[in-house]
Amino acid sequence: MSIDKGIPGGITRSAKYFISAHGYWTGRADLEQYRARWVEHGIPEAQIDRVVAYETVWGGLALPPSPHYDGGPRTLSGDVPQGPDPDWHFGAGSQRTALPYAFMIGPSGEFGLHAGTWAPLHASVEGWVEALALANRARRCARTTTTLTGDEVDILDLDGFEPVPEVAGLADTWWRGTDSLIAVYRGEAEVMHAPQCRTATIYAGLDEWGLKGLGV
Repeated sequence: MSIDKGIPGGITRSAKYFISAHGYWTGRADLEQYRARWVEHGIPEAQIDRVVAYETVWGGLALPPSPHYDGGPRTLSGDVPQGPDPDWHFGAGSQRTALPYAFMIGPSGEFGLHAGTWAPLHASVEGWVEALALANRARRCARTTTTLTGDEVDILDLDGFEPVPEVAGLADTWWRGTDSLIAVYRGEAEVMHAPQCRTATIYAGLDEWGLKGLGV
């Protein structure tokens, strides 16, 4: 059976496999029922359209936890847009644990953290899903795993590594070498103004599957 059945488009075959093998759908919400009420509260129709479109594609998807941000959203689900223009955001899914920030979708479709300030992690929700898929595969395939924190992250030697484009990295980035993957997480440091929260994880000793999975 094709791994694409019921899986959103716009992601690599590896991410589709990750959703098929490790994710499940809890059911999408009918956000159209809130449209009239949201319009009465001054929310523009265009912003309601954005959250409805998000829910239509990603709503109800539960994935294995991220190694950071206390696992990320429990399920992906849209919530009431918050303004004002031009910086409208809406909720991307509820936290698994109590956190000082929320997971939100930004004005240009970015996936990130919001706590009064905005820290976009990836340029799209697809990037977040790709990063989860990479982390899941790298943890299982790496011969060694090393974690760096704080100032150690800034002196990390990335010579010979190339950015992994599918994660659409902003605050969080992934880097691919000949037999290693490096994940750099700066989201919490940015949203909480806490540079000590910078983290990098080095997954070493990877074979071709660990590095690239099923490819694009």
